[in-house]
Amino acid sequence: MAGLIRRAPARRPGADGARALLLIACSALLCILVVGCGGSSGAASSSSVAAGDAALARLFHDHASGVEVQGAGTVVRLLPDDVEGGRHQRFILQLASGQTVLVAHNIDVAPRVDGLAVGDRVAFRGVYEWNAQGGVVHWTHRDPSGEHAAGWLRHGARIFQ
Repeated sequence: MAGLIRRAPARRPGADGARALLLIACSALLCILVVGCGGSSGAASSSSVAAGDAALARLFHDHASGVEVQGAGTVVRLLPDDVEGGRHQRFILQLASGQTVLVAHNIDVAPRVDGLAVGDRVAFRGVYEWNAQGGVVHWTHRDPSGEHAAGWLRHGARIFQ
């Protein structure tokens, strides 16, 4: 009977630890690649930024505000500038999910997105504020005081901040 029992092949001491370390390293690299590439729009991204349609849908559903977001959409409506207080260029983007967001881009701090038209694609990074119509994205510019994370808009090959 003893001859029918097979023993596991002998392992070198520390081989299991090395395999575990390799698995952890590979997992960490995969996480970095997924977080670093997910939702990127050509400008610097951060893992603390809610990126993409699913994240924006979740923020809308949760009535969340004050969250840094990144995404892209198609211009479906151009609105007159808001001239009360700081001047803001305003337009509505429709995300691929169908959700719409109002973009309020401070043109006292950043350049106006000239030549913007219905049907244009715009990528954005800014701060999301909930409202019943889908939400508002603002802080799409640099902060002159350096206390707030810089946002941006990308239209065509240009980045506005």
